[in-house]
Amino acid sequence: MGIREIMKYFVIWRGLLFIFLFLALYYLPLQKNFLGGGLENYLEKPYLWAWANFDGEHYLAIAKEGYKPLTYFYFPVYPISTRLFAGLIGGSFYSYVVSGLFLSHAAFFIGLIGLVRLIRLDYKKDIAITTVFLLLLFPTSFYFGSFYTESLFLALVVWSFYFARKKRWILAGLFGAIASATRIVGVVLFPALVVEAWGDRRDKEDRRNWGMKIFGVFLIPIGLFFYMYYLKSTTGDPLEFLHSVGIYGEQRSTQIILLPQVFYRYIFKILPNINYDYFPVVFTTWLEFLTAVLFGGLGLLGILGGLKRLRKIRIRLSYLIFLVLGYIIPTLSGSFSSMPRYVLILFPGFILMAVYLNELKSSYRYFFFCVLFILLGIATALFVRGYWIA
Repeated sequence: MGIREIMKYFVIWRGLLFIFLFLALYYLPLQKNFLGGGLENYLEKPYLWAWANFDGEHYLAIAKEGYKPLTYFYFPVYPISTRLFAGLIGGSFYSYVVSGLFLSHAAFFIGLIGLVRLIRLDYKKDIAITTVFLLLLFPTSFYFGSFYTESLFLALVVWSFYFARKKRWILAGLFGAIASATRIVGVVLFPALVVEAWGDRRDKEDRRNWGMKIFGVFLIPIGLFFYMYYLKSTTGDPLEFLHSVGIYGEQRSTQIILLPQVFYRYIFKILPNINYDYFPVVFTTWLEFLTAVLFGGLGLLGILGGLKRLRKIRIRLSYLIFLVLGYIIPTLSGSFSSMPRYVLILFPGFILMAVYLNELKSSYRYFFFCVLFILLGIATALFVRGYWIA
């Protein structure tokens, strides 16, 4: 699967998102509360500003004006990068959204290239193609083309793993360090790549480079430490990004909530009591829950495969650690809210999905793709018209 083929699928995906946007402009009423560029900009250029709704509004403000109270939850690499690009093309408010969207699209394309190369180290081409299809058709994949960190973070993560697999540990560590300053989940790369490094300990040639391995792996949390130092110097609290979770209201807790408790909340309290007469809330809540079930199940499949209980569903231990920890960390706040977006960067889950689907009849696989396509259309249409998705 070469770069041209990846580009073809990338362009088709981007074109589909624009089709969903144009249909939504005609058929869905606009929710005006969380439009990234404000109502006036949205009405003038919806094809541009619609991709900066909700959290995109915060990243846009940080990129242009810097951090303000209750925005420290948003890590700095994406807004800083956006600011740098915007400065090159004039520094106007318009240039910021253009720069951020350019960064997101470029990073996603580069991330897809890295993902395919990473998959091909262990699997045949058909697994790589299915994984890419699953990622592009996932109901929240539009975030990769929005003013959000998902595309940049995915690119950093997959290339960090790729360089680790190629034993280029300094590059793996540098990409990991940038990732840990892009999203808090970036620190999960540290235990994952420790395991990856430890797995090669019997290789005599590799043992000579053990010092380089250690140095590279220990670069990973430096990005987070730099951000914590900045927070300490400006707010007095190096963990302010955790305490800023209060901006999400009662749906997030500053105390640790265990995963079984979160499932209990959804099954017995949230799902039975939502307003089933209001489709956007029904769609979003069930999408949160089903995404949590799906990726929880994928994590379980990976664990069973690691224990050799499933012969054909196997994945590297370092990938499994990234998948499981990357899945659990967002749930500790007590909610699956945003889970449909957070799982986008859990590439091992998509690989496991591809491996499992490729064991099924092609008709089942195509049916699953069709379901994802429909859900992607609905989710994209709702998001670009100002309805909360994730």
